[in-house]
Amino acid sequence: MQYSDIIRVPQFWLLVLVGLALGVYRKSGQTKVLKTSLQISEKKVEPNLEDAYYQIEPLSDFDVDSTEPIKIRPFKPKYHITMALENLTFSELVPMDKTYRSRIQLRRQLLRDQQKDVLAANPVVTPAVQEFYTWIAGTYLPQRYPTMFKIFQSTDEKSQPQLQNLITSENLPLQSPETAHEALRLIGENVDTDFLFLLPSTDPEDEGKYRLEGFITCFPSGFATARKLNLKLADIHAPVPGYKDKLEKSMDRFFANLPVGKLVRRVNWSITTTTQLCLLGGTHLTEEQAEQGAAAMQAEEVDIEKTVLRCERQTLHRLPKSKALVFQFKTYQYGMKGLKDEGSGERLVEAIDGLGAGNAPGMRVYKRQVVWGEAVKEYLTS
Repeated sequence: MQYSDIIRVPQFWLLVLVGLALGVYRKSGQTKVLKTSLQISEKKVEPNLEDAYYQIEPLSDFDVDSTEPIKIRPFKPKYHITMALENLTFSELVPMDKTYRSRIQLRRQLLRDQQKDVLAANPVVTPAVQEFYTWIAGTYLPQRYPTMFKIFQSTDEKSQPQLQNLITSENLPLQSPETAHEALRLIGENVDTDFLFLLPSTDPEDEGKYRLEGFITCFPSGFATARKLNLKLADIHAPVPGYKDKLEKSMDRFFANLPVGKLVRRVNWSITTTTQLCLLGGTHLTEEQAEQGAAAMQAEEVDIEKTVLRCERQTLHRLPKSKALVFQFKTYQYGMKGLKDEGSGERLVEAIDGLGAGNAPGMRVYKRQVVWGEAVKEYLTS
């Protein structure tokens, strides 16, 4: 049979059509496989946001007794009320220095004698406090500061591992106590940083706004934290000049949107006419008090030897499981003589004059510059 005869056979064309169909199908299948492979390779691998909490860089040779406190000098020619945030790693969450021993003794004394002033917790905040306690005791402290804290296993096999504070020679549980109150007490007795826990308000009218539900604050600067419990951010900051107009909306928005795994820091400063660390009042002044002559009377009592620059290193982050916000601050004090000797006097004088020159002029009175301002400037420029 010749080729011309073959192509006239119906079976021939049937075979050709089948062959073409198989070819198209295979090509289509290969295309689908290729597209699927590309889609898989192009799909972004979402990072585990909790990883940031466990990537703690150890300070293996850290000597707490020889480590100087951080120097904070946030002086500006004009005082503007802003968030002024910067990012940190979680390794930098809790700074330690040579004031640790004396500060811990003071904190323990306050927890014995003034516990209602420095510690409180609503039942709703218990899961958040327990989550934070378990992390800071079981992960952060022993990993970041192995020369100060280590996980200790008793020879008794039935006992649970504990965290040993190598400075105080005391042990505390790795797992959180059953009550938020006890967990906060242990944190306050072992960490020289103050912590406040905030949760979203349950009031439908407060959507996106946060309330203070628990705290351990041994070193407040002129406010009684117990009176702030249950308050929203705006109410907590109600006395602060310019807060409502300049910061309230942006603060509420930032708190509501802060993601897990992000840690931010800001600093603030004031001058106090006492070296006392636990200040439940006396560091702020109202316009009415100033007009009534309180400033003039108190100005006579300024003792430069007891007057200090007081700074707070403040941080904020969100817990992974409870999604609670943890606001914390560590307090630093710097004497006037040291500031003058290091050459910071001129900048501080400029900042003192600038308290009333920024976007919140009321800060001049609120921070009591009208009380201590002239005495401090005279000393720094003499």
